[in-house]
Amino acid sequence: MRYLRYVSIAIFALALILIALANRVAVPVALVPEGLSGFTALSPTMEMPLFVVIFGGIAIGLILGFIWEWIREAGERAAAARQTREMARLRAEIQRLKRDKHKDNDEVIALLDNGR
Repeated sequence: MRYLRYVSIAIFALALILIALANRVAVPVALVPEGLSGFTALSPTMEMPLFVVIFGGIAIGLILGFIWEWIREAGERAAAARQTREMARLRAEIQRLKRDKHKDNDEVIALLDNGR
């Protein structure tokens, strides 16, 4: 299975390299469209290879998706934390009740009851 994973990673890396080599022509990238550039004081335009634009867009999309999902799951993480605290409290209460139950009993009977 480990070799299958390495082969998959190698194929994926080769595909990314081929995409980068096929799209290495420089393209202008502007933050503001040309029609709106007259209304803004700054209109930065940069020349960069197309594969950088493609991979950068994918990376920014992944990062934004991870952040969005992390924010969306905040309620579920809070509920899991509450359940964990409640479980710890209930376990402590069970231990306390077992201790109180066998406080005045014989030690052998207490050991036998704890084995259940």
